[in-house]
Amino acid sequence: MRVLLGSDHGGLRLKREIKQLLEEMGVSYEDAGCHGEESVDYPDYARPVAERVASGEFDFGILICGTGIGMSIAANKVKGVRCAVVSDEYSARMSREHNNANVLALGERVIGPDLARSIVRAWLSTDFAGGRHGRRVEKIRALEG
Repeated sequence: MRVLLGSDHGGLRLKREIKQLLEEMGVSYEDAGCHGEESVDYPDYARPVAERVASGEFDFGILICGTGIGMSIAANKVKGVRCAVVSDEYSARMSREHNNANVLALGERVIGPDLARSIVRAWLSTDFAGGRHGRRVEKIRALEG
């Protein structure tokens, strides 16, 4: 499993926590930025993460900003990306199991580091159920044109 991380300045501290968790889990990852606390624009980080996940270079992406919402909106503009903004473990599991989400968006100002760790652990350990959910994901793909 290969995970690509991205954040804006509002998600930098939480991204550090997620990197530590991935190392503890033995999950291979790359950090696509940002790397400093000066203000940056979240679409500049959401787009390359989403594109590299959609291309198959990475299995999953994790994006972090203040709320997760901006990153999610930007990432979902990339064909082949199903990004879910999540703030609880149940939604994390369901986004993988039912929606086959391949990018996770988190909000540093919404959740704390312990909950973020639980969400990421649940999200990465949940498989897509397929079946009737596969039919629905195909309908989502059809909306992309």
